[in-house]
Amino acid sequence: MILFFMVQSCSNQCKNKFDEIVEQEKVAKTIDACIGWAKTKDLDLLYSVVTQDSSYVSVHPSDRVVYGFEQFKEAVPFWMDDNFQYVKHEIKDLNITFSKSGNVAWFYCKLSDMNTWKGQPANWENTRWTGVLEKLDENWVICQQHFSFASS
Repeated sequence: MILFFMVQSCSNQCKNKFDEIVEQEKVAKTIDACIGWAKTKDLDLLYSVVTQDSSYVSVHPSDRVVYGFEQFKEAVPFWMDDNFQYVKHEIKDLNITFSKSGNVAWFYCKLSDMNTWKGQPANWENTRWTGVLEKLDENWVICQQHFSFASS
């Protein structure tokens, strides 16, 4: 009888075990989609990777701070404008760390986001990008992000 409970307990723990490699891949995919959605202007993809409530925060190099999902959506017409064209993006040196609970992750990377506005370059090259994600309903969403340029 004791052996049964030990096996059952191990079985339940094994099912709930955090698989860091799988979760790192999911987080990396979420981070990539936060920029990559612009290639096809897939708003559903963009909205699926950011938290859709008032706790969302995004800090930009220009000192602009976006508070909440509703304010975030106010910038969408810029990206959807035909004058804005995605060229490519690249994420380098992505470092992801998980909380002990496995429900929160934070990251750091270098982002090159290449675009045009009215045919002219509108790039963020070698931008430092940090952020925090939370796992909600088995999906990772960005809750906070910060972009900055290194000073010369």
